Amino acid sequence: MKTALAVAALALVTNVWAQTPAASSPSAAGAKPASVSMAQRESHVEERISDLHAQLKITKDQEAQWAKVADAMRDNAQTMHGLFEARRNAAASATAVENLKSWGDIAQAHADGNKTLLAAFEPLYGSMPDAQKKIADQVFRHPDTHRPAHKPSTGQK
Repeated sequence: MKTALAVAALALVTNVWAQTPAASSPSAAGAKPASVSMAQRESHVEERISDLHAQLKITKDQEAQWAKVADAMRDNAQTMHGLFEARRNAAASATAVENLKSWGDIAQAHADGNKTLLAAFEPLYGSMPDAQKKIADQVFRHPDTHRPAHKPSTGQK
């Protein structure tokens, strides 16, 4: 259960970077300076961290543990952003092998980020009273409710 929570949280952060419109292509909204799109992505991550903080009802006594979770989310998002940017920048000239390698690098970073996030989240979750754990379980049970671009599979092709 705890691993599922961490995977869900990492998925939330990963999709923040992958689905930010400015990151998808420079022509999506006109060419924008990298600093603007970086600021937008950082703002989106900070918004997600703030939303989770509120949803999880983090108390003053839990702030130190929460700070570790938030830092892990920021670090994971930064790592994923770098990998997605590198992939996007190399897309036009990447060989099939390079393409597969970049997806492997992204998948590995996702797995590594999950472990980092779990290490930060588990002590916080363990310190929560049962009522707060139930809230956390519910929040992480439905991680894609904040991602309007995400459409669950219907099982049909």
